[in-house]
Amino acid sequence: YGGMGLDFSYNIAVAEELGNIRCGGITMAIGVQAGMATPALTRFGSHELKKQFLVPTIAGDFVACLGVSEPGAGSDVANIKTTAVRKGDEYVINGGKMWITSGSQADWMCLLANTSEGPPHRNKSLICLPMNLPGIHIAKKIDKLGMRSSDTAQIFFEDVRVPCKNLIGEEGKGFTYQMLQFQEERLWGAATALIPMETIIQETIEYTRQRKVFGQPVLHNQTVHFRLAELATEVELLRSLLHRAVALYVEGSDVTKLASMAKLKAGRLAREVTDSCLQFWGGMGFTSEVLVSRFYRDFRLMSIGGGTDETMLSIICKNMDILPRK
Repeated sequence: YGGMGLDFSYNIAVAEELGNIRCGGITMAIGVQAGMATPALTRFGSHELKKQFLVPTIAGDFVACLGVSEPGAGSDVANIKTTAVRKGDEYVINGGKMWITSGSQADWMCLLANTSEGPPHRNKSLICLPMNLPGIHIAKKIDKLGMRSSDTAQIFFEDVRVPCKNLIGEEGKGFTYQMLQFQEERLWGAATALIPMETIIQETIEYTRQRKVFGQPVLHNQTVHFRLAELATEVELLRSLLHRAVALYVEGSDVTKLASMAKLKAGRLAREVTDSCLQFWGGMGFTSEVLVSRFYRDFRLMSIGGGTDETMLSIICKNMDILPRK
């Protein structure tokens, strides 16, 4: 279908290198295209669907987006309200999606919707939804704290009709497919944070070496250089965790726990690194002229998007079998 047929470790190698882009929104847009909107289609989609949607997406002729989050259901995927009711050989879609990356410009959406009234983990399906159909309304491009270059949209569906053949895999398996898709998304997200954190630490070293306070460079204060050394160590620990998770994933192992750990650590460490380093930049760090202030805003999303820190902790606890059993 136009791809190179490589294993997932190559996705992570690319994700790490994309961290050299000094703007998180660009990396995130590529990540949605390569690792969030397309894995389920790649794994479970029909040959016809892959020809129609996957081939032009891989080629870069189509922009894809992922339609999961709603105003009342972000990390709580089981609580989505958007419906796709089968009528003849079509689904009729009603509802809406929120915080959709690339939503204003997408050619198609990998849509998660309720296709029956059964149990919440077994009543959802993934559907390839062309974004030029009647009844699709792009309400607004959302103004955000960070990732400001990223196109993030609120979208409504009003009696949108899509052929039933656009169903990805089996009806009712959408929640399961989405959970599998999330593991790749979370590993990708952790990978994209590594080089930006290293870049911020290095730029902070260079700035504090030049900036003098009370007659000596800021860097020469033990509080400063010990803290930077500690942060650099934490980044390397995250890289090791990520690479272990990816190696096991490529072997076919279930890495739900490790992927959640990597996502949790990446989100928290990105906040820690950018906050600590911005402090050492002093007043300059509070301006829009330096990279640390941009990354301070951009990477705050890491602890929210793709599953919050709290969601990651719940998944980790569940996989450690330490939650009370119902």
